[in-house]
Amino acid sequence: MRGALATAAAIRSGETTALAECDAAIARIEAGDGAINAVVVRDFERAREQARAVDARVAAGDTSGVLLGVPMTVKESFDVAGLVSCWGFAEHADHVASEDAVAVQRLKAAGAVILGKTNVPVALADIQTNNPVYGRTRNPHNLDRVPGGSSGGAAAALAAGFVPIEIGSDIGGSIRTPAAFCGMWGHKPTYNALLSFGHNFPRTEGCGVALNVIGPIARDADDLEALFEVMGGDALSRPAPREPRDWRILLLPEHPLAPVQTAIKAAIEATGTAFASAGARVDHDSDLLPDLIGQHMNYVRMLLTAMARGAAPEGGTPMTLPDWFALIDAQAKCRRDWGRLFGSYDAVIAPVWGTTAYPHDDTPLGERLLQLDGIMAPAGAQLAYPGLATFPMLPATSVRIGTDAQGLPIGVQVIADYNRDWTAIAIARAAHDLMRS
Repeated sequence: MRGALATAAAIRSGETTALAECDAAIARIEAGDGAINAVVVRDFERAREQARAVDARVAAGDTSGVLLGVPMTVKESFDVAGLVSCWGFAEHADHVASEDAVAVQRLKAAGAVILGKTNVPVALADIQTNNPVYGRTRNPHNLDRVPGGSSGGAAAALAAGFVPIEIGSDIGGSIRTPAAFCGMWGHKPTYNALLSFGHNFPRTEGCGVALNVIGPIARDADDLEALFEVMGGDALSRPAPREPRDWRILLLPEHPLAPVQTAIKAAIEATGTAFASAGARVDHDSDLLPDLIGQHMNYVRMLLTAMARGAAPEGGTPMTLPDWFALIDAQAKCRRDWGRLFGSYDAVIAPVWGTTAYPHDDTPLGERLLQLDGIMAPAGAQLAYPGLATFPMLPATSVRIGTDAQGLPIGVQVIADYNRDWTAIAIARAAHDLMRS
């Protein structure tokens, strides 16, 4: 399967057609998705109509569009006119969107052909992907393992080779964790860098909640960058080109509140060694790190409040408005603290999650246990890792840097300063290349 940019170039040159690429992608899905269950809303006939329209445009001499004729899918939670957007809720399974999300509009304007939508957990609120409407999605690397969540169907569709690019959303690692579990590239942008209109809770007109962002997922770095540009990332400034030796890296292989598999810590250390061998400055500790424990406590409070849309927890009371403003103040301080750290470093490399893809487990996330090197540990504590970037609203790129003893991908996140999304992607690319060389 060609990548997105390669597909667009081949269509542009006349080597292939948008319809041929669309049909090939449909054939891959129909042949391989039975066991994986990633593409759960299929819109193949309208996709063929889109592809024919692209081919007619090309025949007329118009070959514009970064994603000219590229077949792709989108996460179920994005509105696509005429398709269901139910977020895995049985009670919303009949909710059909009347217009495209802004992100989908941008994709179509760039020439992409939308084949359908990929699976999510209920309410986008889990690190695995299973719901009563569409069922369970499995990791293509090992069908007994989760693909991550909540963009689990998106990452699984990529890892299975059905499509080259996808779009997801992230509030608790929902782009980064599936990308890591499936060995793909994923980017969580700076908060509010991309418009999320049309990524709304079913039957509402909202545009997301505090902390939540949308972003690109791809099979390679070039496609990730191109997709991020199309989604609006072209508005952010880029760093000057640098060699690996020019970067200043801080390693954070373990959070004080959440254990990490030895294989992941070893891969992070090996990545640091590779950067250092290339001449980069690599540190293993810094007094500039914010209070990670306090940050996590505040992140969880904000995350739970946002996900519940302010409703009181069971047996508890809702957060008061003064408490919410105090939490926003704490978030602002946290962002400033990270900004001071990024005066000395270009990026922090940390786990996305403390394990590689783990076995399917429908125990509620708050009660779920994970096996880490033979020890059972609470799964919920692992949210400390996605929270590193989410609470201070920072960009983070998920990138594969290795493989564990079970043959599962090891992915990490490269966190950069506010609005330095292109720096995060560039350093992730450097890390990936160093670990492959």
